[in-house]
Amino acid sequence: MLRLLEIRDILTVERLELAFQPGLNVLTGETGAGKSILLDALGLALGWGDRADLTRPGAERGEVTAQFELGPDHPARTLLAEAGLPADDALWLRRAITSDGRRTAWVNDRRASAALLRGLADSLVELHGQQDAHGLLDPARHRAMLDAFAGAAAERAATRQAWREWRDARAECDAARAEQEAAQRDAAFLRHAAAELAALAPQAGEDGALDAQRRRMQGASRIAEDVARAHAALGPEGAGGRAADALRWLDGAAMAAEGTLDDPIAALGRALDALGEAEQGIEAALGALAFDPAELEAVEERLFAIRALARKHRVAPDALAPLADEIGARLDALEDGAAGLVAREEAVRAAEARWQAASAALSARRAEAARALEDTMQAELAPLRLDRARFRVALSEAPPGPSGCDAVAFMAATNPDLPEGPLDRIASGGELSRFMLALKVCLRNANPGATLIFDEIDRGVGGATADAVGRRLADLAASAQVLVVTHAPQVAARADHHWHVAKVEANGQTTTRVGMLDADARRDEIARMLAGETVTDAARAAAAALLSG
Repeated sequence: MLRLLEIRDILTVERLELAFQPGLNVLTGETGAGKSILLDALGLALGWGDRADLTRPGAERGEVTAQFELGPDHPARTLLAEAGLPADDALWLRRAITSDGRRTAWVNDRRASAALLRGLADSLVELHGQQDAHGLLDPARHRAMLDAFAGAAAERAATRQAWREWRDARAECDAARAEQEAAQRDAAFLRHAAAELAALAPQAGEDGALDAQRRRMQGASRIAEDVARAHAALGPEGAGGRAADALRWLDGAAMAAEGTLDDPIAALGRALDALGEAEQGIEAALGALAFDPAELEAVEERLFAIRALARKHRVAPDALAPLADEIGARLDALEDGAAGLVAREEAVRAAEARWQAASAALSARRAEAARALEDTMQAELAPLRLDRARFRVALSEAPPGPSGCDAVAFMAATNPDLPEGPLDRIASGGELSRFMLALKVCLRNANPGATLIFDEIDRGVGGATADAVGRRLADLAASAQVLVVTHAPQVAARADHHWHVAKVEANGQTTTRVGMLDADARRDEIARMLAGETVTDAARAAAAALLSG
């Protein structure tokens, strides 16, 4: 419920702080006193309207703060959680407007968008007036109102869940179909690529290994000739043979040299041993360097084939093996896709059937509730002097969706010989107000926890009709906070809390003041509403009678 409304520098309000109470809150005052200003100010805090001239003349900025009390299950808590805002028992909405029309909004002292304010407003306040677009006249809300009247929460939830399952099944089927169609378009290429890759059978790391082998063989061909020459230089025809001849000659002369050749002979023997080791190592190297030129050609041919195929598919050579696996999987999917698509199409049909069953159950509940609401409305219209009027809940087909396939519109005719039409087009101001009141009485559970505001809903009625309006407003206020702007004393007499709006002129400025009336002041205000400008004792007595009744 609305607990506090604080207004600063809005139109003719310099500063007001109104602490509204549970039950029926009535605002009265002479025409032009500024009652509608309070609604304009509240509308600013709720994100409604687009008036740019709300700032009080001479002020650079106006501001409105509204505090609402939230119950534990109030739908506003969900909106706050989705927006990442704190959700306490007290919800604060604050909105400022500058003299040039720029607006800034806060929710619980966090900057917020006007869209969030309007979303919260839908769960916080219902405004019912002759020019209202935020209450019962909004056709977009009629379906939800009928469902609330029907108590169809379970059917709505089942239909919403079935719709989500049908939507998800369609999305999966569409994705599978698109994948299948793309695979079919690429089938020839995939089969050719798979055959190429299978014929070549590239292995991970093979490109590097072949490249290293090729470089070794190419290097061997460049140095093999020099190694062979070195081998020949150390062999029997080279240094090794000459050293052996020298050793043989020295051995023949050693006996006559009497020991002078012993050291040279020993050194020459060691040299021959070293030359032998070198020759053996060179022979081993020549064996390692030996290769078949045909093998080099084969290595180069495979290396070039791998690299050419990698360039063709625009991947690295080492990615060819994974690519072959991927293409194989796509071909397998192509083979299995038809069967998988059939299964998904069957899942779509099954999900659609479940949604149709849930939607049909919801439609049946709505049709039953529509007749009941029509009967209930007819019973409410008679005491409001609308006994010749007709009310009808029009059900028509709507595009399938999470809320079923029904469009709902509230239709009415004020006289039996007139065609029916939308509420806001067929009724005069007073008739429309009474229609809305009767409808709200019937739909009192459509928006639990919301503050109900009725703007001059009693316009054009008086006497017994105004008394019937007052009684119904009091009945609504027994289970919800109700704010009423009224000129009818019969309505004001039913108030739990009576607020008086007055215009005060001082120092050339006009200011709107609002105060709660005590018992005596309340009797005098109702007497003024009965008698006009001059309040007589008879008017006071009549006011006292209304208050006691």
